[in-house]
Amino acid sequence: MAEAKTTLKAAKVSKRKATTGKKSKKTKTKLSKTENVVEIKQAVDADAKIEIVSTTRHKRVAAKAKEKASMEPVEVPEIAKMRLTDVSGVVYDKPDYDAMVAMYDSTIQDIKEGEIVTGTILGLSREDVIVDVGFKSEGIIPMEEFTTEAEIKVGDSIEVFLEQIEDSNGQLILSKQKADFMRVWDQIREIHDSGNVVVGKIIRRIKGGLVVDVMGVDAFLPGSQVALRQVPDFDALLNQDMEFKIIKINKARRNIVVSRRMVLEDERQSMRDDLLSDIGVEQIRKGVVKNITDFGVFIDLGGVDGLLHITDMSWGRIRHPSELVSLGDEIDVKILDIADKTSRISLGLKQMSPYPWENIEEKYPISKKVTGRVVSITDYGAFVELEKGIEGLIHISEMSWTQHIKHPSKIMNVNDSVEAVVLSVDKENEKISLGIKQMEPDPWATIDEKYPIGKIITGKVRNLTAFGAFVEIEEGIDGLVHISDMSWTKRIQHPSEVMRKNDTIDVKVIKIDHDNRRISLGLKQLEEDPWSEIAKKYAVGTECLGTINKVLDRGLIVDLEGDIEGFVPANQLGMEEQTDPTKIFKEGEQIPHQVIEFDKTQHKIILSVSAYYTKREKTELDEFLAKHSSDTSTSVADAMPEELKQIAKKSAKESSDDTD
Repeated sequence: MAEAKTTLKAAKVSKRKATTGKKSKKTKTKLSKTENVVEIKQAVDADAKIEIVSTTRHKRVAAKAKEKASMEPVEVPEIAKMRLTDVSGVVYDKPDYDAMVAMYDSTIQDIKEGEIVTGTILGLSREDVIVDVGFKSEGIIPMEEFTTEAEIKVGDSIEVFLEQIEDSNGQLILSKQKADFMRVWDQIREIHDSGNVVVGKIIRRIKGGLVVDVMGVDAFLPGSQVALRQVPDFDALLNQDMEFKIIKINKARRNIVVSRRMVLEDERQSMRDDLLSDIGVEQIRKGVVKNITDFGVFIDLGGVDGLLHITDMSWGRIRHPSELVSLGDEIDVKILDIADKTSRISLGLKQMSPYPWENIEEKYPISKKVTGRVVSITDYGAFVELEKGIEGLIHISEMSWTQHIKHPSKIMNVNDSVEAVVLSVDKENEKISLGIKQMEPDPWATIDEKYPIGKIITGKVRNLTAFGAFVEIEEGIDGLVHISDMSWTKRIQHPSEVMRKNDTIDVKVIKIDHDNRRISLGLKQLEEDPWSEIAKKYAVGTECLGTINKVLDRGLIVDLEGDIEGFVPANQLGMEEQTDPTKIFKEGEQIPHQVIEFDKTQHKIILSVSAYYTKREKTELDEFLAKHSSDTSTSVADAMPEELKQIAKKSAKESSDDTD
């Protein structure tokens, strides 16, 4: 039978091999009708060979079976009893062996992955804790899963989570954190859903926040949820027990996020409601400085913030609120106002002390001499603190009787102690005007005695302007020499034609204005008014010769004798058509003319060339006009009559003799 099975098996194998061979040959042949016929024939031949091989093997196996059946059986000695021995060679009986196996089985618990089991701490390594959970091998837990080393003691029982029964080293993989999380998960979820608070302990600091131990599980406290305001030092919060709210949970990722800020906000809202129901205007409350700005201070009144404006911090002047308070200071403030709609609270600090402007007129009567400290300097004056909350202004105009002060800082500085006189008091607007020049006698009160009108004094030219020159007659007192008071006869265009800055000159006092504190001085008044004599010399109708001093488009200014000037209008130049004199005449030329107008009061002499030639022959006028029609550089003296030329020469000779 065995031989038959063997033969059949061989036949099957041979047929499979043959089929495989047939397939391989079939793969190699080309797909044509002729080749298909050949392939089929080869397959039939292979099947015939397999049958032959199978028959031969069957016969060989059958022969061996007959041969084995004819052999005599071999006797094997019987073993009376099977005995078990341990490594040491100790022989165990069946009852002992069964007892030992039962005892071993009792030490191995039926545990499964994903369950919480109880284990015993067997030992510690540098990075792991070795725990026995009753399995054939011990488990390991990373040291970092324990909050503190104090809770790791050999022999203690702990609950752990079985992550994996065997790793690549055949050890159990355990987790204490997962066990803690699984054990309290339901409770944490219930607290989260209900919105209740939970007590936790801040154990360490990490990036972005802190780690909090909540019911034995690590939770994350973001930095933005630590407090109502920014905390400068997180390390100061370590190892502190606080109340938190669970704001986010994720079981799959074992993620718990808590917030301390939400607890504080709830507490503040509760305190705010209680405070608003109890607070009132004019009450005095304690508060803590929460924030300082340029315009004031925010005070935490215990759940409600109030604004202490900078104007309500002191009766006196302060530049910034930080001069009086600092962050975290506890101060007493008065409730000034509570807005009905917004519940905004306005606070006051200066209202805690008496109003310093009460009875101010009695404390600082007018003309009283006072002493104070300069607290501020501006372009228009200086503020002086007379006492706490009381300041007075010394205007720049009240700093000196005589000096021209450009800025108060030229004579005083901040924190300087100064003496002043009270000039006025305005209680309603809380203003006091002070003066320091009033500490000395007013020099203008006796100016008439020192500088009576007509007195000749010597002064120094301090400044030149377009309208005159300021002359200092004593320190701090200047007089003005107007440009019209510099010469009797010449028309001065600018004071620099007569004097220079820092020149020492003699002047005469001609007017004193007490109201405007001005002194008018004169330079020409040092001489007698020559116009009485000039009026006789240059009466209307007088003919004379003059030198062109200035050529204007409206006429000519000519110099006469003795620094006297006359004016020839353009329509009096003897020309039928009025032309521009600047294109015909030049400075330095001499022309004849006749006085047609004399104004002694205004000191004016009006001259005319046309009037002069009306008494002459027409040929003389034509000659004058011809000289100025084309060649303007030719002197007009050539066109003058001979008798006028002789007069001009005689006049020039007399002037030369006077100079010698």
